[in-house]
Amino acid sequence: MIRIASIPSNICIIEKYLQAIFEEYKLDKKLYPNVLISLTEAVNNAIIHGNKLDEKKYVLLNSICRQHAICFKISDEGQGFDPAQVPDPTCPENIEKCGGRGVFLMQKLSDKLVYSDNGRTVEIEFCF
Repeated sequence: MIRIASIPSNICIIEKYLQAIFEEYKLDKKLYPNVLISLTEAVNNAIIHGNKLDEKKYVLLNSICRQHAICFKISDEGQGFDPAQVPDPTCPENIEKCGGRGVFLMQKLSDKLVYSDNGRTVEIEFCF
């Protein structure tokens, strides 16, 4: 598990963490791009939207390797949100809007995406 202060430049910590996880569990490198993008989006959302860039708040990132999947759990200290209320970025009225694609990308790149704790925690699973 790692604990990341809510400072946007700390997003670079994710890549080193992920490289270590892939080496430790000898995961297929084909998964790496999808996992990296998804975790970067999740942590970025937690820092910016969840913790509102409050440097006194932290994002927790944990991983669990199961028999045929790797699961990542990302939690923030914010107020939470309702993922069902996030607008679909593929709708015509949203296509040209800046932002709003992180949740969509995580859904498309992972095998399972589950929010809990009023949206403060997201679990992202990748099968192998």
